[in-house]
Amino acid sequence: MGKFRLDEVDHQILDMLIDNTRTPFTDIAKKLLISAGTVHVRVKKMEDAGIIKGSSLTLDYVKLGYSFIAYVGIFLEKTHQTKFVLERLSEIPFITVAHITTGKFNIFCKIRAKDTKHAKEVIFKVDDIEGVSRTETMISLEESINDKKRLMHSIFNEL
Repeated sequence: MGKFRLDEVDHQILDMLIDNTRTPFTDIAKKLLISAGTVHVRVKKMEDAGIIKGSSLTLDYVKLGYSFIAYVGIFLEKTHQTKFVLERLSEIPFITVAHITTGKFNIFCKIRAKDTKHAKEVIFKVDDIEGVSRTETMISLEESINDKKRLMHSIFNEL
């Protein structure tokens, strides 16, 4: 499939949705001086093209009691076990991100936990997965930047 072409109206629609995915199409239409139907059709086309993939909800994990963040590098016994290990990791709800990586680790994960005791329990579950030879953990002192909106705005400004 070729690259989908976005025009200025598409950019403006995406720009508003990036800031707030719950913005009603009628509000977008009023700001852009187009019909709500036009907004709906354009968003549907971008969804069909795979540019828009759902919408997301941003939670304040600290307010929910999950302020502890750790990053876990996973060393595998054999690289062919990657898929199996990823499937087991996906069963642990406190692992919020997992990447297959080059370099030191085979897999790199982000863990959200209530506290150090809870994080230890999660890490021990990771260590118990068949195929994991060992792990290395780094504790986050503070999540200083977590803003995908800036990247998305930058990408759409380049298009």
